[in-house]
Amino acid sequence: MPLVLGVDSSTQSCKVVVVDTATGSVVRTGRAAHPVGTAVDPEAWWQALNAAIADAGGLDDVAAWSIGGQQHGLVALDASGSVIRDALLWNDTRSAGAADDLIAEFGAQDLAARTGLVPVASFTITKLRWLRDAEPDNASRVAAVALPHDWLTWRLRGYGPTGASPLGPVLEELVTDRSDASGTGYWSPVDGAYDRALLVAALGHDAVLPRVLGPAEWVADAAGRRVAPGAGDNAAAALGLGAQPGDVVVSIGTSGTVCAVSRTPIADPSGTVAGFADATGNFLPLVATLNAARVLDVTAALLAVGHDELSDLALQAPSGADGLTLLPYFEGERTPNLPDATASLTGMTLASTTRANLARAAVEGMLRGLGAGLDALRGLGIPLERALLIGGGAQSEAVRRIAPEILGVPVEVPEPGEYVALGAARQAAAAATPSLRLLGADRP
Repeated sequence: MPLVLGVDSSTQSCKVVVVDTATGSVVRTGRAAHPVGTAVDPEAWWQALNAAIADAGGLDDVAAWSIGGQQHGLVALDASGSVIRDALLWNDTRSAGAADDLIAEFGAQDLAARTGLVPVASFTITKLRWLRDAEPDNASRVAAVALPHDWLTWRLRGYGPTGASPLGPVLEELVTDRSDASGTGYWSPVDGAYDRALLVAALGHDAVLPRVLGPAEWVADAAGRRVAPGAGDNAAAALGLGAQPGDVVVSIGTSGTVCAVSRTPIADPSGTVAGFADATGNFLPLVATLNAARVLDVTAALLAVGHDELSDLALQAPSGADGLTLLPYFEGERTPNLPDATASLTGMTLASTTRANLARAAVEGMLRGLGAGLDALRGLGIPLERALLIGGGAQSEAVRRIAPEILGVPVEVPEPGEYVALGAARQAAAAATPSLRLLGADRP
């Protein structure tokens, strides 16, 4: 059985795993850092990808590969295949006003029905509108619009700027997958097609968009290796975890995400739930929160303890922390949409205000914020039967033990792993070996 390679090109770094398809084991890994910032020259990602692949032993003995990457980022290309300006990442908020403008023009109900999304600053459509209004000369040069994983796949296949790549700037060879396309704001998870009218309304003119490959489709690179569609990071992680309909993936990192595998598409005109597609043919409705693991960080610092000690303290306190309640909106909040909110600690009495209760209130407050995401999914009729808890915050014993009570579902904590890269590797395995079926791809 062949070796395959999976990539996670995230905001912070590029991670690579090489997997033996016979055993499913990771046989080699590689890593390279990305520059910090919310606007980044994609060339830095390209250099990091090559460095991480080299660190993982290269591509020579690999039969197929696939790239998972951060969603939403705008890579604008001119007719020569050159990048026009630094890519605006998902966490670049300069397009918040553009999101408001698009909602005012089309209406949240119409946009949710057409694309499964109500625009916020993270989505690509708002970045295109910002480019049109703030940098009209750059906008006029845009011949193609790609996302980070689209562009890296295109480059690694051998395409790129005139004179810099063996196969040249064939913009029509840009490919993507349905999960990443579903985060643009101009693609319909229901129809499986781009909404060109929304693209034109955002950018001011039409442009080449990546062809959306189906879950089991593949293309080839210059050396003849099979290349799977890749995926947005959340969809790739769900695939790497083996998430099924009924599962909800709860990621506790710097921010929090709650996403569920659903057999049916979701359109939420409130904008609370983003109606993404997944990497298998199903759907991946997602809720994002701003306050997650940092809630534990700030509480541990306040109590002058490490995270293990914070966990021990929290487990010494009773459920409900004797009435001490932390509303952990330290950075405002996205779910609910309260960007100017602040954190508050209530229920303080001489009896309840203890170190153990404060630790417990922090864990419970953080989990209640994520639980609001589960409630939003339930409110749309999505069945939730099991939570898969991942991310740095999931390594806390207190979080693992308290989560079932707060989230209202059984909780499993998979071993820590590079699940985005592993999801990409699973795609590559299905491309390399047709007898291996991609998880979920054959489901209605």
